[in-house]
Amino acid sequence: MKQFGAPLGDWNAPAAPEFTELQGRFATLERLDTRHAHELYRAYSGADEVFDYLPYGPFSSESGYIRWVGERATQTDPYLLAVRDIATDMVGGVMGLLRIDTAGGVVELGHINLAPSLQGTTTASEAMILLITWAFSSGYRRFEWKCDALNLPSRRAAQRLGLSYEGVFRQAAHYKGRNRDTAWFAATDQDWSALQVAYEAWLRPENFDDAGQQIERLSDLTRLVRVSSDPALAR
Repeated sequence: MKQFGAPLGDWNAPAAPEFTELQGRFATLERLDTRHAHELYRAYSGADEVFDYLPYGPFSSESGYIRWVGERATQTDPYLLAVRDIATDMVGGVMGLLRIDTAGGVVELGHINLAPSLQGTTTASEAMILLITWAFSSGYRRFEWKCDALNLPSRRAAQRLGLSYEGVFRQAAHYKGRNRDTAWFAATDQDWSALQVAYEAWLRPENFDDAGQQIERLSDLTRLVRVSSDPALAR
């Protein structure tokens, strides 16, 4: 007996991103511009390792980084954004949407480059949540996260956000003279309602103590949403 996938129903292809800002409680995402370049270069200074798993960088001069930002600020795919910490009013990272397939309703989060000051912070997590929320609220059917399979912090971040592990594509790419096996994670619009509840529960003011530390972990709130977990993170 033949089987077919569930019908799309009245789904319509979403629009490509055109927003210039997304505002949260802890983070603001701003369309990347050369006005961010000096602050970002300073935030990355002395931390060349933040570029280890990116196909570009580190940059030997501020002028080189400003030029790189200027070249990419006008691109629509990837659609790069600067991450501003609302508490400090400082810009400390970049992330973006890429492989934007409006016809298929698929978009990917990538180019994540966080300065040490933002790594592991609520601000960084909320910035990612803002993009996931934007994508599903805009009508995308699938939200992807792909990273170098050796980049365990990235794999942990994807799973913590409730994205399901979908496997490793061997030698899927190469960069900086080395092979890259790519780990895949994703959420679909069928996961979104439960993910949204988890995100809202985690971001409640009551979920943070006076020192700003989470009381209930995001990974605990999203665990039941994931349809599969990353075996590499269970070791």
